[in-house]
Amino acid sequence: MYNQAFMQRALALSAQALQEPGTEPFGAVVVKDGAIVGEGFNHSVAHSDPTSHGEVEAIRDACRKLGTVNLAGCDLYTSCEPCAMCVAAMHIAGIGKLYYAATLAQSGQAFDGVTVAARHPIDVEVLRIEAGATLAQRSLPAEQKMDGEAVKILSDWAATRRAG
Repeated sequence: MYNQAFMQRALALSAQALQEPGTEPFGAVVVKDGAIVGEGFNHSVAHSDPTSHGEVEAIRDACRKLGTVNLAGCDLYTSCEPCAMCVAAMHIAGIGKLYYAATLAQSGQAFDGVTVAARHPIDVEVLRIEAGATLAQRSLPAEQKMDGEAVKILSDWAATRRAG
């Protein structure tokens, strides 16, 4: 169930970007059983990490604190509608419900006129298309090589998990 205090915390994290170099105004919190278990905001430039979005950072923080990669039963509150990468991370982690403030369209309008030098832009529509496409459909050139070796390693690892 939605709790305004958690959204206010996500917005407060977002606002930290106004004071911290190398950050952008995207904040998020992960909530479990009525308590915040993870927090994050965008550190992509500060960490030289294009995956350091607020939602991903909050998921990483929650997983570390809870000692698990399974966040089933957790909700995520974020200051802005997440990009496809962040949505994928939420699915992988098992986030049960998402609450967001601004839409991607609203953030795009707010950032209108910001130069590439001032912000590394993401074309969210292209990202959505690419995220849902097969490798053959994606614009990123890709070739499969050494699949036999890779499948053997995967199979060997899986065998150790089946044995006991």
